[in-house]
Amino acid sequence: MSITYDEFLKKVRDPSCSEEELLKYCDVVPSSGAFDIQFRIKPDMVEMSEEDEQLENALQIGNWAARIRRNWRFKDAMKDHPERPMLVSEGDSWFQFPILIDDVIDHLSDHYNIYSLGAAGDTAQNMIYGPRRARRREYLTALKEYKDKVSGFLFSAAGNDVIGEDPDTGVPVLQNILRDFNGDINDVAGHIDRAAFDEKLSFLKEAYERVVSDIRGVPELLNMPVFVHGYDYVFPSQGASDPRNPIHAARDEWLGQPLAERNIPTSLGRRIISSMLDELYDMLNQLAADDANVVVVDCREAMPDLTDWVDEIHGTSDGFGKVAARFKLAIDQALVDQGAVS
Repeated sequence: MSITYDEFLKKVRDPSCSEEELLKYCDVVPSSGAFDIQFRIKPDMVEMSEEDEQLENALQIGNWAARIRRNWRFKDAMKDHPERPMLVSEGDSWFQFPILIDDVIDHLSDHYNIYSLGAAGDTAQNMIYGPRRARRREYLTALKEYKDKVSGFLFSAAGNDVIGEDPDTGVPVLQNILRDFNGDINDVAGHIDRAAFDEKLSFLKEAYERVVSDIRGVPELLNMPVFVHGYDYVFPSQGASDPRNPIHAARDEWLGQPLAERNIPTSLGRRIISSMLDELYDMLNQLAADDANVVVVDCREAMPDLTDWVDEIHGTSDGFGKVAARFKLAIDQALVDQGAVS
């Protein structure tokens, strides 16, 4: 049975209305480039006037809906569960996967009151330097606002900076980092353009250092735990035989296409990307060595099976639950060490 657009918006605004219920009225619009999932209202399920359609196009239900619903739930949780530690999160689709998947923050929200600023498809470049997001560095605004209540900051960035599109050329960044297949199936290092990847790592290092510096510039946040991660070992698309067939993207949306452009076999491609992730973790571990209250949550092998992944770069709800379990262990230990909980 169809509903009016006003009735649909009431469901969106109702934090108790489940994502499954909302999906009855929406189709998924596959992403392109960096992951930024959107939803299109089903015309046979929601009655819309021309003005309603214009408003819908402006709202672009997706990140917006997921974020604002989380904000309402956060406010309710602060009233209903004042005993829970309060956290601020900023990040990409591992922290904000709209509606379709229970992401890491969804799982952690059963244990902490989390003020979420995440957006699927976001990059470290956007979060920290802008100008694509008008409220850049909004993590700092939120942390200052809650400086007397916040117990920790969760940060997820780097993925889209490496697998998204180059904003100037439209070519996947990963494709520019990879070298053409040289015929040696065991040559991992030889297929990485060292200069290109080092430049990207250097940028990410500076970006993360900026985040920590921003936070430590607020006296009340001088010792607040900052939780970071470097993702998990991914499974690039295996082509038509791949059992994963996501409705929100092509099978080879982020990894398979750049690997194919360089004629790199999938098995070698996975080892190459795993090697790159290891280097990202090395960078993050150095960040933690320089600041005792930066905590690196090692997510490698948290989702060891293909069935843990809904697509090339995102876990299933259960898969992300395994990642969230690692975050919970790290958060709880850090809060005990800080004396925030007993």
